[in-house]
Amino acid sequence: MASNSITDLAALRHPEKRNRPENPVPRKPPWIRVKAPTSPQYHETRKLMRDLRLNTVCEEAACPNIGECWTHGHATVMILGDICTRACAFCNVATGRPNAVDPAEPENVGRAAARLNLHHIVITSVDRDDLDDGGANQFVRVIESVRRYAPDTTIEVLTPDFLRKQGAIEAVVAAKPDVFNHNLETVPRLYPTIRPGARYFHSLRLLDQVKELDPSVFTKSGMMVGLGEDTSEVFQVMDDMRSAGVDFMTIGQYLQPTPKHAPIDRFVKPEEFERYETTAWAKGFLMVSASPLTRSSYHAGDDFKRLRASREGSLRDSGSLEPPPQPA
Repeated sequence: MASNSITDLAALRHPEKRNRPENPVPRKPPWIRVKAPTSPQYHETRKLMRDLRLNTVCEEAACPNIGECWTHGHATVMILGDICTRACAFCNVATGRPNAVDPAEPENVGRAAARLNLHHIVITSVDRDDLDDGGANQFVRVIESVRRYAPDTTIEVLTPDFLRKQGAIEAVVAAKPDVFNHNLETVPRLYPTIRPGARYFHSLRLLDQVKELDPSVFTKSGMMVGLGEDTSEVFQVMDDMRSAGVDFMTIGQYLQPTPKHAPIDRFVKPEEFERYETTAWAKGFLMVSASPLTRSSYHAGDDFKRLRASREGSLRDSGSLEPPPQPA
């Protein structure tokens, strides 16, 4: 007899996690419950993504904001397939051997940006450790396609870490996205269990390198809380980000996708997020978003406008309206 339990569904989607211990998924507190998506705009966006054979991190990562974002025609496109080569303990994207890279994907992303009349698009991907460039060339082709189909759309990339992929970061930066986002995800102490395939200081160096290559590109990074970190560790991540020149920080509540994923240590209360936000502003970020439902791409377009305005304000205060100098 077939079972419809969350555990069985998780095992089908994540066979690599089958042998992990089960961690019951706790009931969400009132401040992070969201309504199921029902709007016509949501269904139209979903249909467009299906018609163009595109994946979205909104669906694959089970984002709680999908109803709100898709109702407003906002979607984060996930390129390079829907199968990741890593098995992070927090992530709902399937792990396994990915399919071949779709050569039509860049054009389809550009067409989607034009048809949705996007002011801002976020392009992310699964990890592709199987590719020599980690998928960097596909990012470049997608950026070029969006510029061709929707020249007024600003572009944000949310990349993997390109671990041991020489030249990958340089290639994506050279394509000149408006925002280069790479998430640190959690505090260094928790990397071995939460993000075992990644290296904290490599990710931090990636963000620093983006600024070295092109100081005019906005950099952005985010982390989850509720995984067992303490407040002093979160403050240290803020300092590390600022040392790497990160402009924009996001902080959101970790939500456990299935019993086979990392357990929630605690639900962080809204007033704690307010404290994190106040502290991050004080540390010098140009833009901060911290709330239980904050995700890297949540309100990304509106936040980009505020980010750009914040930089312009800082330049006026310093007596210069020129952007940061380009590297020689």
